[in-house]
Amino acid sequence: MLAFIIKRFVQSIVVMLVVGLIAFVMFRFVGDPVDQMVGLETSIEDRERLRETLGLNAPLPMQYWNFISSAAMGDFGTSYQFKRPVADMLGDRLPATLELALVSAIFALCAGIPMGVFTALYKDSVLTKLFQAISLVGISLPTFLIGILLIYVFSVQLQKLPSFGRGEVVDIAGWSTGLLTVSGLKALILPAITLGLFQMTLIMRLVRSEMMEILRSDFIKFARARGLTPRAVHFGHALKNTMIPVITITGLQLGSIIAFAIITETVFQWPGIGLMFLQAVQDVDVPIMAAYLLMIAFLFVFINLIVDILYVVVDPRIRIEKA
Repeated sequence: MLAFIIKRFVQSIVVMLVVGLIAFVMFRFVGDPVDQMVGLETSIEDRERLRETLGLNAPLPMQYWNFISSAAMGDFGTSYQFKRPVADMLGDRLPATLELALVSAIFALCAGIPMGVFTALYKDSVLTKLFQAISLVGISLPTFLIGILLIYVFSVQLQKLPSFGRGEVVDIAGWSTGLLTVSGLKALILPAITLGLFQMTLIMRLVRSEMMEILRSDFIKFARARGLTPRAVHFGHALKNTMIPVITITGLQLGSIIAFAIITETVFQWPGIGLMFLQAVQDVDVPIMAAYLLMIAFLFVFINLIVDILYVVVDPRIRIEKA
């Protein structure tokens, strides 16, 4: 078990070094940082002094080492547009994105798994057909259209929920959250549903297909022949064996929720890192773009590491194979 974790950890470090190289290349060759940080009237001497301060006159391997070592310490440079440290800007925006992603993931799991189990056990019921229709809508419609439709219904027509912003937030030990205020909770409902609907339908369909396949397997027939109750068969045996692919998809989708929250944050003007990244692309603010790339890669690598460890915990066969 320990050797397996160490192996995965070393692989994660290699992946982060490669992603750091890609971010460095983007940071170094998209354009001269000095040209974007100073005006046209700046003298050549001031430009050279700034290049020396930024370390741009050092050899490329040394620049890469300085970049990756600074990023490992949480220093991503200074924004060209805002003239602020990128780490401080990420710290201001990250709570909003993580809060939105967490609520969306909880919504997707809490709704997707029960719906998948129900549709697998009761294939011909009216509620199953309704769930399948909802899943078809969630997969077919693009995220921005779902968000616009929700805004039109609940914000414009019914006027029950806000259409933009994060609402009132509370600062707790440097972490801003809207989960403790009424306006913050209301502002979170529509973006969370918009972002989590696709993941919910994906989890529901995966659980349904895996559950139906496992229910036809021999060990389920043997469990029924032993006289076990349907509850024990369905939830003690079938659902447990269904969770292996669900863990995989859930882990990957959690990273995808954070990485691709850009559209949802843009539609609802949610003040997260996705909206900041989109603005950085428009302004060619390379330090923010590079920091976003590194942060998303780290989240994916960390989540995949946790998923690999959960494999070993959930499925004893993997422990035997590794041994």
